[in-house]
Amino acid sequence: MTMRLLAPLTLAGLLAACAGEPAVSPQPPTTSAPAATPAPLPAHLRELSGSLLGVPSGSEVELALLLIDARGLPQGLLGNVQLSGSGATLPFRLPFNPQAFIPGTRVELRGRVSQAGRLILRLPPRPIRHHDSQQLGELRLVPAP
Repeated sequence: MTMRLLAPLTLAGLLAACAGEPAVSPQPPTTSAPAATPAPLPAHLRELSGSLLGVPSGSEVELALLLIDARGLPQGLLGNVQLSGSGATLPFRLPFNPQAFIPGTRVELRGRVSQAGRLILRLPPRPIRHHDSQQLGELRLVPAP
């Protein structure tokens, strides 16, 4: 009989505890430290790196490393990264697994830039012939059709 009386009281106590205001954790002090160096890449992965020129502030950038079929259509995704444009040169690092490369298959880096949900720029397809880490340098975007 006491368990029947204790169950509703316990439930009411739990509900009361959950309904309270959440505790606010103290914010760490903000310091203007230099940009942190990127985390090291795991040994089994490789990466494409470089920078994009002409990315407007407030835009959304997506870069993708794709397997391409004989008709030029994407058949598989090897890696992708999404970035936010700041109006300046935009550095990128796109990690991928080199074991996902299929011998004899064409691989391309493709990119697109959207602003307010509208496609505004694109990266012309760039063939990637080696499955090693590569520095691609500065890549220029072109207006999207």
